[in-house]
Parts: sequence; C-alpha cells; structure tokens
Amino acid sequence: MKPVIEVRTAHTSALKPADLAEARALLHGVFDGDFSDEDWEHTIGGVHALVHEGGELVGHASVVQRRLVHGGRALRTGYVEGVGVREDLRRRGYGGALMAAIEDVVASAYDLGALSASEVGALFYLSRGWRQWRGPASALTPRGVVRTEEEEGGIYVLPGAVELDLDGDLMCDWRDGDVW
Repeated sequence: MKPVIEVRTAHTSALKPADLAEARALLHGVFDGDFSDEDWEHTIGGVHALVHEGGELVGHASVVQRRLVHGGRALRTGYVEGVGVREDLRRRGYGGALMAAIEDVVASAYDLGALSASEVGALFYLSRGWRQWRGPASALTPRGVVRTEEEEGGIYVLPGAVELDLDGDLMCDWRDGDVW
C-alpha cells in the first residue's frame, strides 16, 4: 500500500515569506538553476500546492489565473506553473499528488486548465488527461498579436466545461518572460 501523501494548498497571500523563499529555492534546484525571476513571477499570485517530507519542502506546483482566447471567447484559465519535485524523491507519487490538488482547483474555478510542458514532462501530463494543443498559438503582446510557433506542440490543456477545438487558434495574454 502506498503511503498517503499530504498536500497543503494555499494562496500566495496566505504563505509566509519563508514558505515562498523555500518554494523558490526548491524550483531553482529542480530546474538546475534555469528558473528566472520572470518564472518565479509567473508562479505566484494564485494557489500553491506544497508537499513536505520530514519538515522539508520536496514538491511544489501552482495555478494562476490567465486569459486564453479561443473560438472568439476569452476563457478564464487556470494556468499551471512551477511544477517540480526534488530529484531524489521523484517517481514516488509526489508529482501526481501535487497535480491532483491543482487539477481540483482548476475544475472548480476555471473554464479550463493550461500549461507549457517540456518533452520530459509531456508524458506525465498526458497520462493525467491533459491534451496537447495541436493548433496555432499566439500571444496578445504590446505590439499586437504575435505568433508563438516555437511553443506549438508544448502547450497542454485540461478541458473543462468549455468546448475546445484542439486544432484551432489559441492566444494567451501578455506577460514578461516566457509568454507560455
């Protein structure tokens, strides 16, 4: 029998500065130092899922609100950010427990979920019911709509109550750093 993994969820505003610093340090390590200030900025302002082992943070994920435009509608989207489990503790169910908590938030508060995944992470998300976006992607930037071809194939959605055409156009709102 697998041990029960306890996931704590909390809005950024309910976390102490030390909690946020610990989460940022964890993600910096998980991504081998390739976790920028913009990446951190994208991770905060929503609901965090946190897993501790022995009093130490070992896994994190968050969901923040964004607007994606599809089919002529601006959709309230739970955008998943900062998903990571300490390397020595992977494949023990922590990632699945974190995503289950985040997916519950998405299902109860948003029209759909979305995220940008690496090739390595894609199989994990697909196994959880996330769907690869096959259509063209773009961003609404300060200079207008700009196609984001380099991101195509790496965008995944968790369908909700809104009908989606996975081969249609998908546009995200603007933000500094990686727009997807």
